[in-house]
Amino acid sequence: RSVRVLLRLGLFQLAFLDRVPAYAAVDTTVTLAAQIAPRARGLVNAVLRRASREGLAPPPEDDRERLAVELSHPPWLIEHFERELGSSEARALLEASNRPAPTVLRALADRDVVIEELRRRGLEARPARYAPEAVLCSIPVAEAGLAVPQGEASQLVTLLAGAAAGDRVLDACAAPGGKTAYLARLVGSRGRVVAVDPARGARRRILDLAALAGAANVEALASPIQQFAADSPFDVVVVDAPCSGLGTLAEHPEIRWRRRPGDIAAFAERQREILDAAARLVRPGGRLVYCTCTLAREENDGVVDDFLGRHGEFDEIVAPPPQPCFADFVDGAGRFRSFPHRHGVAGFFAARLERKA
Repeated sequence: RSVRVLLRLGLFQLAFLDRVPAYAAVDTTVTLAAQIAPRARGLVNAVLRRASREGLAPPPEDDRERLAVELSHPPWLIEHFERELGSSEARALLEASNRPAPTVLRALADRDVVIEELRRRGLEARPARYAPEAVLCSIPVAEAGLAVPQGEASQLVTLLAGAAAGDRVLDACAAPGGKTAYLARLVGSRGRVVAVDPARGARRRILDLAALAGAANVEALASPIQQFAADSPFDVVVVDAPCSGLGTLAEHPEIRWRRRPGDIAAFAERQREILDAAARLVRPGGRLVYCTCTLAREENDGVVDDFLGRHGEFDEIVAPPPQPCFADFVDGAGRFRSFPHRHGVAGFFAARLERKA
């Protein structure tokens, strides 16, 4: 692995750093190789000298293959985004996915006071653009009474759920617990949030974050939603379903290489099963909120449309939420969509459904 890293460093200098002479790029990399991987010194020297002499291979002639090399995404994923967004917007999304994602916190006190305290500590901090409690900070901060990490799009879909003071809320697929803690604040001391997640260690992480956020009204259970039984139905059920994560390529760049074309359909099948299981736990007149952090329509609109086609006891809420922060995100059908290249936040989707009274 260290040899691959050395070769990439040297080749990058040869290909892209005009101010670094070729001989210097080769010599410095070979010197590093002698220190880090002495047995590979000759290999590194030979490869880089040949690259310096002959140049790198020309870019692929195929437009999509060339874009895959230029923007470091697999061709199938580029094709997927082009099919769903068009070529120009797909390119903008790919470029945004290569930029470092900002570090976002949720303020646990007045946002201006939190920002002032972070700056007093020598950190760069400022209000985020959309979510009313979101803070952009130079480093992650998790401190009782101050702030906890939670992405801005995640904060927005939590608000979109519409949980009110005194509500009883179920957070399905709840780990790592950012939405759970925020929902607990929204429902207040008279409300209750039950968080379920089957992942190993999820219950502990959820409770630890809730405690840090000062949320004493949280109960966490290690259970898949399909096996969860409740004494009574909930006012609000939030399903943040496992997904392909294609809206978080800036936060998790490894996803682009781990995913395969068939994963999207597999996730959609699992999401339909989870949403069906969650629906039985919503009281008449209650709300079911489905959300993901992917941009794949098959996992988003496809899952919701399929659900509505099979569950006549639910209607979709199409009226826009009253908060002005949603103006750029909620479409005419009432569905929430955020995009890294449009909004500078992770790509999320959410739909609000209501069980008929």
